[in-house]
Amino acid sequence: MGDDHGWEETGYNGHSFVKTPVLDAMAASGLRFDNFYSASPVCSPTRGSIITGRHPNRYGTFAPNWSIRPEEISIAQILRTAGYATGHFGKWHLGPVKEGSPTNPGALGFDTWLSHDNFFEIDPVFSRDGNLPEQFTGESSEILIDETITFIKETSKKDKPFFAVVWFGSPHEPYSGLEQDLSLYDNLPDSLSKLKVTLTSMETGMPVERSLREVLRERFAEITAMDRAIGTLREYLAQNGMDQNTLIWYCGDNGVPPSGNYHPVFRGVKGKVYDQGVRVPGIIEWPAALDQPLNTSVNAVTSDMLPTICELTGQPLPDRPLDGISLIPILSGTMSERPEPVYFWNYITAPEIEASLEPYIDPELQSGTTPLVKIMDGKYTRSFRNFHHPEIKKTDYTGPRSILDGSYKLVIDGESEATTELFNLATDPKEQVNLVTTEPEIAQQLEQRLLQWQQSVLSSLTGADYH
Repeated sequence: MGDDHGWEETGYNGHSFVKTPVLDAMAASGLRFDNFYSASPVCSPTRGSIITGRHPNRYGTFAPNWSIRPEEISIAQILRTAGYATGHFGKWHLGPVKEGSPTNPGALGFDTWLSHDNFFEIDPVFSRDGNLPEQFTGESSEILIDETITFIKETSKKDKPFFAVVWFGSPHEPYSGLEQDLSLYDNLPDSLSKLKVTLTSMETGMPVERSLREVLRERFAEITAMDRAIGTLREYLAQNGMDQNTLIWYCGDNGVPPSGNYHPVFRGVKGKVYDQGVRVPGIIEWPAALDQPLNTSVNAVTSDMLPTICELTGQPLPDRPLDGISLIPILSGTMSERPEPVYFWNYITAPEIEASLEPYIDPELQSGTTPLVKIMDGKYTRSFRNFHHPEIKKTDYTGPRSILDGSYKLVIDGESEATTELFNLATDPKEQVNLVTTEPEIAQQLEQRLLQWQQSVLSSLTGADYH
């Protein structure tokens, strides 16, 4: 998974400049999702959805630096029980990766991990299996793939199947690239130099204003480096006769951030429930099952990963509410439309903090150790939070939220409070024509389904699923 990698930032989706030959090849030979979504328009929640198959608001992973809960059942735990070796490499962001953390990758089912609490750049710092952080020299995507290949080699010696989760730090800001990749983007339009964006300074860790042309040159270089690293993994698998029956699933964790939002294809930006915030690249490559190229317009979301993998490996689903569905019928050609809606919800977190709720995890165990460039709360590391939420209040239902059912998408409080918008993405992919007054029955039906779903989510948030 790429970090902040938006839907349009691939060659196969027609970007004017970005070079992604490996992802393009995967999209051309495998299953290409034209409507693939991250469960959230920001990172930690989306990562939780992949691990659990559940919307992150069910367990209080509301926003970046909000941890998962230890009682969640993870896809790594399920596959480890099924006999798979499990490894995590890269950005974790669901709690500290240090030893003793009840939400580190090991606690969530990974046999081994080389991971970071948050994001990272060239010459990254990682913790291996919870030990003290150590610095690695080189381009971060390349480092992660090298570590993944080592993990696969060691697993192969034991004659075990493997499950590897690789969460890149690219192309999250602040951007940096190798000269070989930067040079590919020397000819970006001069007109971009007149535009300014704010992002983190690599030198100070504080906000700085820079030319969009310089910023995009570095951002696109990171995407190309990440693409090349994925190619290295594919080449290794092919050279060792493992490519046919290894499934590779690539996606982004949310849409493009303001610092990289050049000529947006859709409405919004990272952090918004409109499509530019949540539509991301989605590709499955699995030659043994996909001998012919396939592309689908069926709506799919990161929460679908756990149910899909469970069906592939013959494992039962966790006995609790899930928000994802198995996508195997797409592979078999029997699903032309998603049977269940996709939901998005930016929960309002301020009341959780201000209410002095009981911390779900000892704050000391929520303190991270792996440093990064960006200063937050006066430090270069991250602390996480999660709270007990024993009672449901009327105000808990607020915040930007959306339901996507087929081509219809209802958005409530998207740009401002007390707004309701209905779009038909088939005819209006940029979400510009509000159909609430012309198709009120559809709007009302979707709003009712959204409310019912919120009730289920809030029940989970109280901890009801753990009893």
